[in-house]
Amino acid sequence: MKVRCLLVDDEPLAINLIKNHLSHLDSFEVVASCPNAVKALEVLRSTPVDLLFLDINMPKLTGLEFLRALKNPPAVIITTAYREYALDGYDLDVVDYLLKPITFNRFINAIDRYLRRIAVVNPVESVASQSFLHVRAAGKIHRLPLDQILFIESVKDYLVFHMPDHTITAKYKIGAMESEIKSRSFLRVHRSFIINTDKISSYTASEIQLGKIEIPIGASYKEYVYKLLESSKLNS
Repeated sequence: MKVRCLLVDDEPLAINLIKNHLSHLDSFEVVASCPNAVKALEVLRSTPVDLLFLDINMPKLTGLEFLRALKNPPAVIITTAYREYALDGYDLDVVDYLLKPITFNRFINAIDRYLRRIAVVNPVESVASQSFLHVRAAGKIHRLPLDQILFIESVKDYLVFHMPDHTITAKYKIGAMESEIKSRSFLRVHRSFIINTDKISSYTASEIQLGKIEIPIGASYKEYVYKLLESSKLNS
């Protein structure tokens, strides 16, 4: 499933810029764009929307007035040239407040905040039920199927996500990732390794075999990991 985006702005150039930024993200799609809040309301009544990019200074109804009128709004990222409305935006619990002109780096930061917010709402269900993980790397958001991740390796300030035929490297702390994907399918077995337990082919008290790949079990993890591997939870 892709993140469905609605763009609301009376400036065509601003709409095109957001569309261009989103075109680099495979897991996001634009379902509609509107020149004013009235048109946007019609879209919301008929089309599911996950993320709303909303300008403030628009004719007939401002973005903030529109947002206050919505009973169950989607997640919102404000896009505006006016810094003075920032406090109003955050009072309405927006994901982020982007000042025009919006650079791609700043845009990606806002997307990252959105992805972290939906993960924090229910991290177990977000990861386990949707069966994929969003990872920001090399200026793009990569959508990684959880069942394709063999293991995650920490290398200094980066994580390497190992899949059967390729890897993705992203700047991320392993402790934060451990919390984000905590479920029965993933287990941290070493200070530098998180494994997908569904991929285990064999194990001993000191190492785990994922096909032809050997992953060491850290000294401080041995007792805990071995008990879990022996338990019915991971062998059922």
